[in-house]
Amino acid sequence: MAEISRTRPSLDLTDRVVIVTGGATGIGKVYSTRLAEAGARVVIADIVDEANHALAKELTGRGLQALAGTTDVADPKMTEALAKATVDKWGRIDGLVNNASLMAVLGRKPWTEIPPDEWDRVMQVNTKGPFLCALAVYPYMKEQGGGKIVNIASSRVWEGGKWRLHYSASKGAVLVFTRALAREIGADNICVNSISPGFTLSETQVATSTNQHMALRQESDKCFNRDQIPDDLVGALMFLLSDASNYITGQCINVDGGRSMH
Repeated sequence: MAEISRTRPSLDLTDRVVIVTGGATGIGKVYSTRLAEAGARVVIADIVDEANHALAKELTGRGLQALAGTTDVADPKMTEALAKATVDKWGRIDGLVNNASLMAVLGRKPWTEIPPDEWDRVMQVNTKGPFLCALAVYPYMKEQGGGKIVNIASSRVWEGGKWRLHYSASKGAVLVFTRALAREIGADNICVNSISPGFTLSETQVATSTNQHMALRQESDKCFNRDQIPDDLVGALMFLLSDASNYITGQCINVDGGRSMH
């Protein structure tokens, strides 16, 4: 019988090495910033090279720990190089946040008007990306005795969501991927969980949405009479990356103001 630890679980992330994909723009930028402010060593893994280095420079200029790791998550050579560069820099990988995805840049159109090549690109980034990133960090997490993987799904997995069917379908895949991977690697002491955000007013979302669209999305059955912002997601993310969630895996935390209840 395994010995039961009597150590009090902690939310402390000091010196935890965490990769955040899509971590230089939108909600991912807030994830990277807040994790660094909490003491984590953050690897900003975004496909936008200029934004990557700008954020890393900003954070290190504040005395925080950050590394730019420009990555296309749909490219296995780049995801493997990302994991290796992280270990070369800091010796380990404690957490992976699979945040990179295509959504805001997609036009709102009925499913019959989605070009097949656009469908393929969404699946490459949103579903293959988390798979490749998890595959890249897994050997290191296994060797060091554990780790945390947090996949970012969407409240659309519960709602369906009109338009952008390819995005909704990809996030449904992320939810099932989370559960299946948790079964596969739990014996290696690796927790795999997900977060499903509601409609969030990130800088990217505001820049790419019309006022009319945002107003319609905000008129929902949320319990709170305010808009959702990226910082609303940070608490759940930090919890799932910390020791406080060491016996939680295969789960999805809805962070949508109570719009979806399970």
